[in-house]
Amino acid sequence: MTARKSRTAKTAEGDPNSAPAASSLNPLRKALLAWYDANRRDMPWRNTRDPYAIWISEAMLQQTRVDTVIPYWERFLETFPTVETLATADIDEVYAVWTGLGYYSRARNLKHAAETIVADHGGQLPDTAEGLATLKGIGRYTAGAIASIAFEREAPLVDGNVIRVFARLLGIREDSAAKTVVDRMWAVAGELVKGPRPGDLNQALMELGATVCTPRNPSCLLCPVRSGCDAHAVGDAEALPIKRKKTKQTKIRAVAAYIERNGKILAVRRPETGLMAGLWELPGGELEASDETKDRLPEILKDVVGLEILGAEHVGHVQHLFTHRRLTLEVFRCRAEPGARVRRKGPVAHKWIRPEDFLDLAHAGSTRKAMSLLGVTDETSARAAGKKKG
Repeated sequence: MTARKSRTAKTAEGDPNSAPAASSLNPLRKALLAWYDANRRDMPWRNTRDPYAIWISEAMLQQTRVDTVIPYWERFLETFPTVETLATADIDEVYAVWTGLGYYSRARNLKHAAETIVADHGGQLPDTAEGLATLKGIGRYTAGAIASIAFEREAPLVDGNVIRVFARLLGIREDSAAKTVVDRMWAVAGELVKGPRPGDLNQALMELGATVCTPRNPSCLLCPVRSGCDAHAVGDAEALPIKRKKTKQTKIRAVAAYIERNGKILAVRRPETGLMAGLWELPGGELEASDETKDRLPEILKDVVGLEILGAEHVGHVQHLFTHRRLTLEVFRCRAEPGARVRRKGPVAHKWIRPEDFLDLAHAGSTRKAMSLLGVTDETSARAAGKKKG
């Protein structure tokens, strides 16, 4: 940070955590809306006023890129065009459409919330942020997004993009996760959203953070509010927002077995709570730090699925990062005795399935990597499906 004093720090000495009055933010609102009108990206959910379609887009956009979401959003609405069709669908049908998008808890939450909307709200989404926040999977940000965009409510929102814009604009040089800082940003957002076109205003803020006020190399010369931006004046935009140090990741070792029998492989489904809840995977389990991988594999499989395995070929390992965990997954190929019965302990379901059909099941990124290591990919599955049709 340079020696030059922050303009925002100077004007906020009375109460650094207070939000400017809505009237003083009018020039900022006008600048943001004018810029948004001229520069908004074309996204399909911006061409509809259907609250259901907007809700689905907001759920999918959490921690996922726009380009990735578009085909999934279109396919989801084709399959479940109304909240009623989603509410009555089997969860595996929902997973099938969601497969590959990741963070499957979002799909489960959508299904649960749809059931609540049909049962308690006559099939109509609540039209206020407060009402929306009572639904499973809809937090403060998502409630504000849906209420403002779909219902034109003056409901604020604060996401990662907005945090970055506000931290730089207001010159907030404190931990952006601190409660006082978060409260201040929500207060500013609450005042800024007051006025015409609240939904567009919120989208303008997010759009600015996504396309101009980016984490690295922000395009300050293209910014419609740079004249009032504290970080631009001081020259430390890339240093903001200030983030606390990340929690150290826990290392996990595990084994997974590609168990073949009569041309099919065994898939098991995890419980509905915990890590990778409700997802399908290859049978296996975690290892202790001192465990020898191949020595423990037969014992783990006997315990988890009750099968005696024949031969175990170590194919390799894959690594996968979860939020606070780093998984090293050792992958084996083996066979099960013909007619051997599966006796589950841990998994809530199982099925023998053709290898090329496995990727159609809801599965985690670590499982996809393991299947790729075993030679099963989207491309091989598509070729097998084509041969079957032929």
